[in-house]
Amino acid sequence: MARIVLLLALMGLAALYASWFINDRHWLAAQLVFTAPPLALAIALRLGWRKAGFWSSVLALGWFSHGVMSAWSHPEIRVLALVAILLSLLVIFAASLPGLRARFSRRRP
Repeated sequence: MARIVLLLALMGLAALYASWFINDRHWLAAQLVFTAPPLALAIALRLGWRKAGFWSSVLALGWFSHGVMSAWSHPEIRVLALVAILLSLLVIFAASLPGLRARFSRRRP
């Protein structure tokens, strides 16, 4: 279940950033920096790459920071930035959930 949530959150981030920067004057750079990584990680996760969750959560820290900075400094795009913040937190939580379950589950003697 956590993998499905992670996959959907990554695809949501890719779609959000693709639409956010659709009219940017540096369109290609924005797509390579913001849209391509979550899309590539979603594909890698779907193909079964074991470290996709780890790298998703690492990059989600940057997406979270970008969302906070954008929400704070650009009121006109605050809604997009808040959605990016929520999706990045969802990525971190979904990627960390299997490890948290393993760490805090009851061990059978």
